[in-house]
Amino acid sequence: MFFQRFYNENIAQASFLIGCSANGEAIVVDPNRDVAQYIHAAEREGLRIVAVTETHIHADYVSGSRELANLTGAKLYLSKEGGPDWQYAYALEAQATLIGDGDSIQIGNVRLQAVHTPGHTPEHLSFLVIDGAATSEPNAVLTGDFIFAGDVGRPDLLEVAAGFRDTMRKGAEVLYASVEKFKSQPDRLMIWPGHGAGSACGKRLGGVPVTTLGYEKLVNPSLRMTSKDDFVDDILAGQPEPPKYFARMKSINKIGPNPTLDKLTPVRLPASGLLGINPSAKLLDVRPAEQYLAGSITKAIAIPIDKSFSKWAGSLFQADDEIVLIAENSEQAAEATKTLIMIGLEHVTGWLEAGAALAEARRVGRFKNPGFLSADELAAQGDVEILDVRTSAERGEAYLEGSHHVPLAYLAAAQDLPEGCTLAVHCASGGRAVVAASYLQSKGIPAVPVRASFESVKAAKESSKKEVAGNPV
Repeated sequence: MFFQRFYNENIAQASFLIGCSANGEAIVVDPNRDVAQYIHAAEREGLRIVAVTETHIHADYVSGSRELANLTGAKLYLSKEGGPDWQYAYALEAQATLIGDGDSIQIGNVRLQAVHTPGHTPEHLSFLVIDGAATSEPNAVLTGDFIFAGDVGRPDLLEVAAGFRDTMRKGAEVLYASVEKFKSQPDRLMIWPGHGAGSACGKRLGGVPVTTLGYEKLVNPSLRMTSKDDFVDDILAGQPEPPKYFARMKSINKIGPNPTLDKLTPVRLPASGLLGINPSAKLLDVRPAEQYLAGSITKAIAIPIDKSFSKWAGSLFQADDEIVLIAENSEQAAEATKTLIMIGLEHVTGWLEAGAALAEARRVGRFKNPGFLSADELAAQGDVEILDVRTSAERGEAYLEGSHHVPLAYLAAAQDLPEGCTLAVHCASGGRAVVAASYLQSKGIPAVPVRASFESVKAAKESSKKEVAGNPV
């Protein structure tokens, strides 16, 4: 049996190519939109992709299943579980084979057996992997968003992100039943989850690519709980705010996404044409925060390419936004474009090379110096309006007295922000503050990021209060 895991750091997502060495057939599970990577990998190994499937209708990235099946002529297998509201709308058109609990997909000597594991979503399937050339027993399971290393898939997304009413607690109860049933599988079973650390699909995901059921029974809090009520209360508490684009992803993946191969390579735009860029286009600076803070272009939104890039880009941009990138080089621009397309932001007009573009921006009066504050500088500001863009869970642990709160994931929809003043934006370490402040600046709202940890900001503010209290003047 051939087995290869693909991992996209920018969306913290795993997909899998599994093949039979005897007859050269292969299946891809949970492909993302970069479908060329699976085709090239199969060709290198002398394999033919004859089947494509996925664990569920994804909410955090656009599926590549339909496109990969079309390009390779592979059979598409989709879940039939969950009831009429959770069926794939394009299944008939795509001539997909619908599968459910107990059904199998045979790839030469390799068999994938579907196990209905609802809770994260009603239609969710996990796949037991059986290498028939060696044994009739499963040695691994692809769990998608069901069981992660150290966590389980959150059951609240349908309600808090996709707008389905009264699904959160019921989903948690169903998830508990799925977990309890699955715990009867052999402890030796290797678990290959669909996400790693950094994903918004859970609150304590581990970074290891593979674990075992036995180990998770020992260390995973969700698998150690024996009370349904305790499980439900725990899994619903402290989950991070999901990015706003999750609802859009769910709809796209249910209806069926469009092909994207021709959109993956962005066009370099001449710096001399800076003033000719469509005024309604959004400038997205994808360089490291330090480079952005040293200088950028007026109205540019700064979202550095890192593990949080898709989360914040998906929260701050709309599907129909025309986007122009500011990047260091073609590789950085290509990575950003590919990640944007992964989350349904397909209208990337092109990219500007930062060095030349900033020189042109200076020449035509479009250069901006974003500025930032240290913890001590913020404390010295006195009665400045402070905006906290951390999650609600973070703020629940501690916050600055008098500060306003809007999680970064919800900033694009924020209302009632203080007016007539400059907002000092803070987070836990300074990274999200830069993103948030740049977004507010792009909207014409005066804002400056605080480049310091929350602890140092809090300490500086408290120290400042003590000094003022001790000053008789």
